[in-house]
Amino acid sequence: MNQQFRINRHFQALVGERHPETSPRALRKAAHYLTTQFAKSGWTTGDQLMNAWGKVYRNVVAIKYPNWPGQGTELPPLLVGAHYDTVSGSPGADDNASGLVVLLEVASRLRAQPLARPVWLVAFTLEEQDRLGSQAFASRLKAEGRELVGAIILECVGFAKSAAGTQQAPPGVPVSVPTQGDFLAIVGNEASQPLVNRLEQEAQRHAASLKTLSLVVPGQGEAIPHTRRSDHASFWDTGYPAVVLTDTANFRNPHYHRETDTVDTLNLEFLSNVVATVTATAIQIAGVRP
Repeated sequence: MNQQFRINRHFQALVGERHPETSPRALRKAAHYLTTQFAKSGWTTGDQLMNAWGKVYRNVVAIKYPNWPGQGTELPPLLVGAHYDTVSGSPGADDNASGLVVLLEVASRLRAQPLARPVWLVAFTLEEQDRLGSQAFASRLKAEGRELVGAIILECVGFAKSAAGTQQAPPGVPVSVPTQGDFLAIVGNEASQPLVNRLEQEAQRHAASLKTLSLVVPGQGEAIPHTRRSDHASFWDTGYPAVVLTDTANFRNPHYHRETDTVDTLNLEFLSNVVATVTATAIQIAGVRP
């Protein structure tokens, strides 16, 4: 099955309002689809359950272990994550089915890749509800004394326009932001500078047509609140290195959190370049030569 067919099929299965109150069944259906697809790619799947408003929700977890029993399992894993819920009233193609599709494609591409350390793919619930899913996940890791080599979070990675005037600059951002909305933003904090650098390098090597713009913020990004608007902030707050990859959402995409956030508005070539970049980065950090 070729990549384009898989990507289209994933979008068809995932796009649609996925909200804990107004569409809870669709939220559960998305989690089931993700679990099934991870398993089909040969990953070990499971859930991390959490409680909110008297109900149980789940983060979907897929793990690929090192290829040699007893070797590498003690190394801190690499985490790649994306949230699977939406706001009410939006089908959420860019926000955040795009991130989920990248996650599923990374699972497929790493299927036969020998690993030196574990890789975790995590689909977080309730990101739109103050990041409750990733907060629960990161807090539990911290409480258990677990380490991560880093977390790569995918947040709106499918919308790109090359025309001038299609990109706005978030307030307070201390870098020059192009007016063309055709770059991938890579946002990390000082603790995750090496991860930012690695993603930049792999984008240049494996997705030459993908423009990137990197921003490294001090601390946990408190001085620039817009840099905290996804699940990576939950890892920053618990002391783990984490980076978010994004098309900058509402600073570029006029369909953000609207009923018009549909697949036909997305740039699938841009999305494919994100897949290539994240896959190559994962192989550099966790993989070994066959």
